[in-house]
Amino acid sequence: MAALISATAELRRGVNHTLVLWLGFLVAIFLVGVFAMVQVLLHGLQLTGLSDQVPWGLWITLDLSSIALGAGAFTFSAAVYLFRIKRMEPLARPAVFIGFLGYTSAMLALAMDIGRPDRFWHPLVFWNVHSVLWEITWCVILYSTVLVMEVLPLLFESKFFDRWPWLRNLGHQIHRLTPVLALLGMGLSLLHQSSLGATYGVLAGRAIWFKPSIPVMFIISAVAGGVSLTLLATIVTSKFRQGELIPEDTKRQVARFIGYTLLIYIYIKLWDWAATSYYSHSPGTTSAIERLQATTPYTTTFWGLEVFLGGLIPAFILLYQPLRRSDRAVITALAFVVLGVVVNRWNVTLSGLVVPPDWSPGVLGNVVAASYFPTLIEILVALGVLAYGLLGFTLGVRLLPIYEKKHAEAVTGD
Repeated sequence: MAALISATAELRRGVNHTLVLWLGFLVAIFLVGVFAMVQVLLHGLQLTGLSDQVPWGLWITLDLSSIALGAGAFTFSAAVYLFRIKRMEPLARPAVFIGFLGYTSAMLALAMDIGRPDRFWHPLVFWNVHSVLWEITWCVILYSTVLVMEVLPLLFESKFFDRWPWLRNLGHQIHRLTPVLALLGMGLSLLHQSSLGATYGVLAGRAIWFKPSIPVMFIISAVAGGVSLTLLATIVTSKFRQGELIPEDTKRQVARFIGYTLLIYIYIKLWDWAATSYYSHSPGTTSAIERLQATTPYTTTFWGLEVFLGGLIPAFILLYQPLRRSDRAVITALAFVVLGVVVNRWNVTLSGLVVPPDWSPGVLGNVVAASYFPTLIEILVALGVLAYGLLGFTLGVRLLPIYEKKHAEAVTGD
């Protein structure tokens, strides 16, 4: 109770009307999302637009996007605590906190998506060692545990635990394990980020998915998206706080890193497209792409949103020095990268499901194309999960020592 009173007092201190409206808006959206979640739990997946032909849709896109955009946690933890790049240290804590919110958001989406959330423990007991999803489940559970361990020092160092010094000391002891946690986090993250792509790439019956390049592209896009979201959240927070939270040269170096990462990703992606679509004469691939383009806006979302808006344009902004010096331009570029990652996860998921498999023991192979559009319940659940993430970050920035101190502007090198 004392901690709750302290938190309420901290929120009231210096609160403006804009913050109150923002928090009220997020709480309202979150409550609507909770109501929609309860409806799904009571009545099942029949309330959704999912079917046997398209069993994954909006929620799995939200899940994959949340995990990808949480990749800044292992990236910055590895950079600071394993590779000793100390200038990135101001971004390590916010990255870990955003990663925690991302993975818990993914779990909320999965609790709805699996239909029977009461059976979430089955992969822990019933081992299917030949399943990629089984390995992903174990890695996500273990890495989520690592994230909780990394977030605990943040919680215990806040003002609400001043009266319990033993908890603060426990936080310091856990913080000493950060290099070990960073190593575990990097290993587990690389495993499940790549395996999420391999889930699709090993399916020989799905011509659009069946290729070895997806795991590599999932890792690179996750690194670009996760680092982008961390930097974007930091810059936006600094604007509201009216002060620099990280040195200016660190901001530009991270922006440049994202730009080069995007170029690597686009390079691999264009070669992948050429090998599987442009130069390929596989009847299955050709037929699948033709049916996909005839029934969905895949061409627009792939080239327009994912490649150009989410890849080439932000890469140019982040690598062109005059634009990189503009916070507005950098914010725009980072937002485009985040959008590009989300669109990529949507494209990957739906491209393989809307087009039927090359072969099937039933009549599924004779279907021209399946159809899917998220229902209102699906959209409300997704908005509720998104509101949870934004609400958690807003309160975390205000109540927890995520940004320990303001850093003076530095202009040494770019």
